[in-house]
Amino acid sequence: MELIGVGIDLVDIARVERMMDRLGERVLRRFLTPREQAYVEQRARPSMHLAARIAAKEAAYKALQALPGARSVSWHDLEVERETEGRPYLVLAGLARELAERHGLRFELSLSHSDATAGAVAVVLKSSTKVLARHPRPEGRQSSV
Repeated sequence: MELIGVGIDLVDIARVERMMDRLGERVLRRFLTPREQAYVEQRARPSMHLAARIAAKEAAYKALQALPGARSVSWHDLEVERETEGRPYLVLAGLARELAERHGLRFELSLSHSDATAGAVAVVLKSSTKVLARHPRPEGRQSSV
């Protein structure tokens, strides 16, 4: 395994609450995929979960910056999902998926939040054997490629 990059990001939850009050659904559509929107909207405090996903995507974006062309990765190229046990992981689409396949990347993701702040750390590793980045399957289930 080769370390490609590490990213970290913190997001103020009160700031996200103000954005949601001001922009409503537009803020969800800007930052989240439809599946992420559905998840966030079901939570008692959606702003906390939106903030965590913004932090995760920004941390992953930062971790990718060692690769040529990674500056064009978009919010919707990175989707935060959770395993049955609650562990977060990234589902890749678009340019993020292309980079992962081309370079044999694996992402590790950690999320945390308090009442005031959401944070995330993302690590991007290059595997010498096979691509280990997760991608959506047609039926919506997750897999490793």
